[in-house]
Amino acid sequence: MRLFRIFALALAFLIFMGAAKEPQVEAKGAILIEADSGRVLWDKNADEAMAMASTTKIMTAILVLENANLEDIVIVSKRAAAAPRVKMELSAGEEIPLHGLLYALMLQSSNDAAVAIAEHMSGSVAEFCAAMTRKAHELGAIDTVFETPSGLDTDNHRSTAHDMALITRYALQNPLFVEIIATPQFITVSNKKTYDIRNKNRLLNEFEGAFGVKTGFTGRAGHCFVGAAEREGLRLISVVFASGWGAQGKEQKWVDTKRLLNYGFNNFIMEEIVTQGQDAGELGITRSRTPLVALYYDGSLTLPVHKDGENIELVAFFPESVQAPLEAGAAVGEGRIYVNGEYFASIPILTAQAAARHDLKTSMEKVLKNFLQMGTSKEISITLPEF
Repeated sequence: MRLFRIFALALAFLIFMGAAKEPQVEAKGAILIEADSGRVLWDKNADEAMAMASTTKIMTAILVLENANLEDIVIVSKRAAAAPRVKMELSAGEEIPLHGLLYALMLQSSNDAAVAIAEHMSGSVAEFCAAMTRKAHELGAIDTVFETPSGLDTDNHRSTAHDMALITRYALQNPLFVEIIATPQFITVSNKKTYDIRNKNRLLNEFEGAFGVKTGFTGRAGHCFVGAAEREGLRLISVVFASGWGAQGKEQKWVDTKRLLNYGFNNFIMEEIVTQGQDAGELGITRSRTPLVALYYDGSLTLPVHKDGENIELVAFFPESVQAPLEAGAAVGEGRIYVNGEYFASIPILTAQAAARHDLKTSMEKVLKNFLQMGTSKEISITLPEF
């Protein structure tokens, strides 16, 4: 393979005294990522497994949205009704719409709603948690294990800040999930009473552009929070685990989250690195009357880039030449994006036109084919010379 350097976004490092300081975050585990690209902008112990409290409910909600009819009526079991606070105060035998439980789950972190959902969907909490773990691993959150649908502490219920960011990034691709987490108030009615569900996410009212996501606290996990906010096309996800305990920790999770999000918005802007159909160079063609075919990138990529400058490179990899025939739209290579020297992503390179084969063998085959298409029923007249 021959390496072709097609594009380099020459934003050389500008490390100087005036550069922005990194955020001061008290959480034991934390991360900030850009939601569309998934690029990590800052992290602290992001791959360390920790208890994650009710941020667990993000995955609970994903399974509901992807696998259930929200108009289902859920019959509450004794086990669900007995779940510890925070709870809706459901009663055994009560009948309530699944969508009402989903809003209670995400807006006020109701543990009885989580158990009722798990039992309704999978028949048991254990089966539902197994499905949660499988889904997490499918998303690349391989260090995550769910043992409860609510986030209450168990010996092996765990995740990492990075894993939870991946899970949240996936969840934010669902428009209904985004609508739910940004809802300030929701009313749902069971066969016994009316529930007035209020959103407990302070970030929605205290931070410009905030639209989610989920609070959490247990004795083992401490105060946790997954946040999401968007400004000027920059969509950020923050995760803080164990920001502290008690009243101080409860307040610190908001402080940590705002510091992370402010760091992102103050220091990064979105830059278009590759556009769909962008020229990727030319590919040599042998055994064809078409010596070169144009190539293009089949995809686009926009990345958050530090305002002080970073080294972003797009490098095209494809053969120096190939033999005809070649169809239009054939994959012949890939463009690899490097951020500060580290591989980040790749985009396929396709041919913009076809190239027919042309050599002695194919020419003779074409003559023979044309001859045979004349048909055997026609008379062939041959005039012999006189002697």
